Formats: sequence, C-alpha cells, structure tokens
Amino acid sequence: MIVSALLTSVGINTALCVLFFTLYSILRKQPSNYEVYVPRLLAEGISKRRSRFNLERLIPSAGWVAEAWRLSEEELLSLSGLDGVVFMRMITFSLKMFTFAGMVGILVILPVNCWGNQLKDIDIMDFVNNSLDVFTISNVDSGSHWLWVHFSAVYIVTGFTCMLLFFSEAKKLYKRVTQLRSDPSKQKRMNRGISGLFGRKDNVIEEYQKKLEDIEESVRLKQSEASLAGEESRAAFVFFRSRLGAATAFHLKQSVNPTHWITELAPEPRDVYWPFFSESFMRRWISKLVVVFLCTLFTISFLLPVVFVQGLTNLSQLEILFPFLTSMLSIKFFSQIVTGYLPSLILQLFLKVVPPAMKFLSSIQGYISHSDIEMSASRKVLWFTIWNVFFASVFSGSVLSKLSALLDPKNIPGKLAVTVPAQASFFITYVVTQGWTSVSSELFRVIPFIFSWITRPFTSPDDDEFEVPSIPYHKDIPRVLFFGLLGITYFFLAPLILPFLLAYFCLAYIIYRNQFINVYAPKYDTAGKFWPVIHNSMIFSLVLMQIIAVGIFALKKLSMASTLTMPLPVLTLLFNEYCRKRFLPIFVAYSAESLIKKDRQDQNDATMTQFYENLVNAYKDPALLPLQYSPNNDNLRTPLIYQA
Repeated sequence: MIVSALLTSVGINTALCVLFFTLYSILRKQPSNYEVYVPRLLAEGISKRRSRFNLERLIPSAGWVAEAWRLSEEELLSLSGLDGVVFMRMITFSLKMFTFAGMVGILVILPVNCWGNQLKDIDIMDFVNNSLDVFTISNVDSGSHWLWVHFSAVYIVTGFTCMLLFFSEAKKLYKRVTQLRSDPSKQKRMNRGISGLFGRKDNVIEEYQKKLEDIEESVRLKQSEASLAGEESRAAFVFFRSRLGAATAFHLKQSVNPTHWITELAPEPRDVYWPFFSESFMRRWISKLVVVFLCTLFTISFLLPVVFVQGLTNLSQLEILFPFLTSMLSIKFFSQIVTGYLPSLILQLFLKVVPPAMKFLSSIQGYISHSDIEMSASRKVLWFTIWNVFFASVFSGSVLSKLSALLDPKNIPGKLAVTVPAQASFFITYVVTQGWTSVSSELFRVIPFIFSWITRPFTSPDDDEFEVPSIPYHKDIPRVLFFGLLGITYFFLAPLILPFLLAYFCLAYIIYRNQFINVYAPKYDTAGKFWPVIHNSMIFSLVLMQIIAVGIFALKKLSMASTLTMPLPVLTLLFNEYCRKRFLPIFVAYSAESLIKKDRQDQNDATMTQFYENLVNAYKDPALLPLQYSPNNDNLRTPLIYQA
C-alpha cells in the first residue's frame, strides 16, 4: 500500500467521526431520543416531556466532552462498579504506554527507518506515492548499527510497560479491591446518577433487602418450574450467618467423589443464570467439550473471509481474480479505495457476528452466572481476533499453511520476522477503519437509534418502561486489547501506527466515560475479575513482540542483538508469574482477613440481625423452598449465598 491510499482511508474515517460527533451532539438534545442517548439518566428521573423546544437543540455543542472529562474515579465507581473502573484503567493504561512508546517510536525509530537504504527503489522525497514500507524496519540496512536503536527500544518499552502493569495499575486496583472488600463503610451509600444530581441514595441494608426480594422471586419461579415438571432439583442455595463460614464450606470437599457434590460461591441474585443451575457435573463437562469443538470449528471456518480480505489489498491479484474490474482499478482514487479502505471495512463487517456468537457459545458451556458467561465470551472473542485478524493476516495462504507455520516452534521467530512487517500497512488502515469508526459509532449508537425510529410508531408516548442497557464487555474489552497488541507489536517495526492508535485511545477515553454517565448501568459486578484477562493479554503481547524482535535481528544479520533479546521473554514471564502470586488471589476470592473483619462489623450492627431473621423466616416458608435435597440424587450443587 502507498501513502496516498492510507491518506484516503484516514480522510474517509475522519469525516465519519466528525459526522457521528455532530449528529450525536444534536440528537442527544431531543427528548424523543433520550431513550437512546441518555437512558440511564432518563431512568433516574429526567422527564422526556420536561424540555421545551429552543434553537440551541439544533446547534452542535461539546459540553458533554467537558462533563466526561471531569468524571472522577470515585464517581465512576459509584456509577458502574469496579468493572467500569477496570475498563477505564485499561484505556488509561494504554494511553500512558503508547504515549511513551510514541515518543520513542516517532522521534527516534521512525527517522532511522526512513533514512535506511535497504529499499533502494524508493524515493524518500516522493512522500505521497511512496510505499509505507519506507517507514518500517524493512528499510533499515541489514547489519546496520542503527538496529541497536530498535534493540534498545524493545528493552525500554518492555520495562516501562511492566512498570505500569505493576506500579501504576495492579497495585492501585489491588488496593481498591482490598479496600472495598475489607471496609463495608465504603459501600454504605452509593450515588445513582452523575454526581448525585438525578439519583437517590440507598444504604447497604436496603440493598440487601432488595437482593432478598430478587432471590425470593427467582426461587418462586424455580418452584413453579419444578412443580410443573414433577421433579426434584439437584441444586440448593445454602445460607450462612458468617462470610467466613461460607468461604470455609466452599473450599472443603463435600464428598469423597468430588463430582457428586459440587460447591460454588453463588452469584448475586441478578447474576444467576438458571439454565445450567441444576445440571450435573457430567452434563456441564460435556457442554464444555462441545463448546470447545464449536469454537475451534468457527475459528477455522472464519479464515475464508480473512483470506478474501487479504486478497483485496493486492492490486495485481485483484486484476487476476476480477478481470472485469481492470479498467476501473486503473483509476487512482478507485484503486486506493479498494486496496486501502475496503478490506478493513469488509473485515469489520464480518467481525460483527463474532461477539454475539461467542456469547451464545459461552451461555451453553455450563456457567451458572451471567458474569462468568461474559468473561468467558471476552476471552473467546480476544483469542479469536488474535488468531483470525493477526495471525491469519500475517501468514497468508491456505489454512494448512497457517497451521504448519505455527506448529514448528524453531521457525516461528524467523517466519514472524518476515511476515509481520509486511502487513504493517494493512494494520495501520485497520486501526483507522475499525478503531476510529467503531468508537465513534459507539457514541452515536447507530443500531439503537435506527431501532427506536422503527418502533416509535408502535409505542405509546406515555409508555415509560424501558431497559437501561449494560456495557457489552465481551465485545469492547477484546477490541481494546487487540489494538493494544497491534501497538506493542508494531511500535518498533512500523512506528507510524502509534499516532493513529493514540487518536483511537483518546476518543475511547472520552466516549466511554460519557457512555458510563449517560447510557450504561451495570446489572452485576465481577469485582474487577476482568483485570487478570487484561493483564494476561498485555503479557502475551509483550512476549509476541519480543519473539518477533529475536527473528528480526537475526534476519537483519545482527546476531548479537538477537541473542541478547532472547532472555527478555523469560524475564517477562517471570514478572508475570510474580504478579500472579502477588495480586491474582485478591481478584479471585476474598481473604480470610477481610471476611473476619466484615463479620465482626456485622455483629455490632443491630440492623444486620433483623436482616438475618427476615432471611431465615422467608426460607422457612415451604412455598419458597423448591430446591430440596434428595438422598437419591447423585449430583448436588450447593452454591453458597452470603452477603459480601
């Protein structure tokens, strides 16, 4: 791809972003669109008919940007829980990392790449008509001492990234989770709405009462289902007076055969996923195997559209495949659209089906909570994207050639060193097309807006019932992490990608904060369990970049640099192992120390005694006990319900 094709793609996507921003700033002011653009605030007390028409509604404004910028982390925590904080930490982490990498890449590495002489047929002065390869490491002469600049950058950026993961992010999140789990007073009151303007305040007892009502409603539903089926259920909720007692029972094996009694910590009431709640160990195990097979099949079959998209980037190959387009491809602007913008757009459209497909597969995998389903779907979407967008694009050819390229460990660094830099132009365009457009369309909310216009004639104006959406973490987290992988991988190979990535993360920072304020409300919270997924993805990206660096320096005949880079993946994995030992346990389960502290504080709270009495009395009612234990049942799952 030449520079002019990239500029065409940048121009198109910049125009789309400006269009989406302008339309959003106007449409969000119209009361008829409140359910699309401010559903959270609408549910918290804003009237759709309160505002009168004025000319200001038709004038674009950027006041929402300032409001999103001023949002503090404490307000974000009260609005969207710890998962929202983790999501925004992922974006701020990326901004910090790529700001530093951008200074190294643009100010130091890019000039070295441009003034190389490996690609002798390129005229550096003819900027617009040059190939983007002139800005990559491919243009640096083999054996050149300037390659030590790239070697130093790999070590420096690796160190800076690990420092951010440990000091700037992991420790802060660790303290935040520990604080929330150890000090109930921090959760006594929670603001609903932005800065308390449109919301109400509930204390923790009222929250518990609401949870109890949700449990009662769900149990009544299961009672009716069980009575209709004429069967006893193999599952039961078990309540404990102390959190420590629940945790102890959870970790103890209840039977000599661990598959007979399966004990799990129960999700919060709104998080329970009932279809697999009472299923046996064998049924869940078989479901997991089936899902693994279906995911593999889906991933491999998706290589077909990826190969097709890659074919569009090659002009000569296009003329062979579609000879009737030869005359049109001779038109410069048309060929730039086809080879530059169109491939990324087509791939983006194909990828739209992946998140819902992976969430469906996760929902039949045997999980008993919506949050576990969403985390599983997030991992599936992430690795699907890494394989089908990154590796499948890098290793061009048939499916068998892609698999054989990765099944020979000795040759992986060398093959990556050859193929990854060659795809730099495609991924730069991918960031612009998939990144900029997707995040701006997130602001504009294209699908909900169209759906609201279609259903509006069939909806009564007095009908105020609607559901406030929750952010689809399984779709958004993998997308952000994949852009992080591209940035880490290409920062020293093709640093020209970094300004486009920084633009994406800046847009994401403002837009998602605005969405947390106005649009999304959490249905449940995983207490920060998405952070280990984010951390592991960053470590994988670093190790991948370091393996590519080993191959690049060997390919460029700088064997000393290649040898000195080899310890870096080992050091990175050792750092990751330390982080897993130090921080991962707090994201997985409560510590005994925090549980004992909470139990002691509850003992001194008279209102908690009344709450426990209400709980016991509610479940003494036989009508509320559909889940009974039968000694003939071979498999009994006992999720442990406790107030935490």
